[in-house]
Amino acid sequence: MPLFAYTALNPTGQRVAGVLNGASEQAVLAELESRQLVPVAIKVREDRALSWRRRISARKLAGTYLQIADLLRAGVPVLRALKLLGGRKSSPALSAVCRDLAEAVSQGDDLAHAMTRHPEVFPPVHVAMVRAGEKGGFLEEVMARLGQFVQGQAELRGKVIGNLVYPLVLVGFGAIVLGVIFGVFVPKFKPIFAQVNPLPTVTKLVFGISTLVGTYGPITLLVLAVLAAALWSYTSRPRVRRRLAIARTRAPILGPILRSLAAARFCRLLGTMLANGIPMLAAMQIARDAAGNVLLEEAIDAAVESVRAGQTLATPLGASGLLTDDVVEMIAVAETANNLDEVLLTIASTIEARVDRMLGVALRLVEPVLLLLIALVVATVAAGLILPMTRLQAGF
Repeated sequence: MPLFAYTALNPTGQRVAGVLNGASEQAVLAELESRQLVPVAIKVREDRALSWRRRISARKLAGTYLQIADLLRAGVPVLRALKLLGGRKSSPALSAVCRDLAEAVSQGDDLAHAMTRHPEVFPPVHVAMVRAGEKGGFLEEVMARLGQFVQGQAELRGKVIGNLVYPLVLVGFGAIVLGVIFGVFVPKFKPIFAQVNPLPTVTKLVFGISTLVGTYGPITLLVLAVLAAALWSYTSRPRVRRRLAIARTRAPILGPILRSLAAARFCRLLGTMLANGIPMLAAMQIARDAAGNVLLEEAIDAAVESVRAGQTLATPLGASGLLTDDVVEMIAVAETANNLDEVLLTIASTIEARVDRMLGVALRLVEPVLLLLIALVVATVAAGLILPMTRLQAGF
């Protein structure tokens, strides 16, 4: 829905300004009337949530949650805490969000409702946890747990990205080297081998790749871009996405890592929400929307139906194949002992540590494989250029 910036008069005659989400200007007028505000001016404002999202890191958002928790623990009211954070200079984008939240709260909105106006900044799981904390009267604890949750997710993401930096640098460097070889070095040999007939097959292959990279480079890039766009469109279909998800999760090295990442994310999401008083079915629905894995979404759907029918959560999750037998057994025991939230968080920490170890092992295998592939391409180029030379010498 579009955002409307408004200026209005409150019952005491003071001028107030703010921003509201509304399907139309009439809906905003009705909302202002329900708040006993007399509108002076209303205009559509461009939604800046997306730009804020691009500039707000997860670590800064986690720090904001933890700061709010500290202020609430010290007895500072929510509105005052938001205004204090809105005055910070270190993160202008996040400060602007806090000021908008403070303005909404000052007009009588709940904090959770105010957060829904910025969906690109606050995911549904954050809003649900804050709403539960406000209703249950333990917002301070929710903010502390939410900050730890977001910080943990950011650290896990940072570990994964950090472990992938060297392989990506290696791939980029290899691509540059091969581009120079095929685009600059190989074409110099074409006039030399013009009298060699027939050329060896490997030489024809090398010269063909050189022509695509050098002579027809822009056309090759355009064709590759079109093919990539077509492939992206094709893989966006639900049936194809499911097949690719199955293939990825069954892959020899990548599969266990992806299964563990999906399981860790689900356990931490669900455990954090349950620990903050969100009902099981609502928490599972939010976890499903944030799963990011087709197979996990299907497993959560089956688990929701199982829980709704009064059955256990562990059985349908185990049938998905994303959770190992020991994890499924721990969930089953936790359901019986009525401490599912604690056990899920423990499982998430254990799986995340396991993912870190698996990534280390996988990357130790990936690096020599990449080097071997680059060496294989270089050896192919060398063979393609040396074989015609032997024929030239034989001719002389």
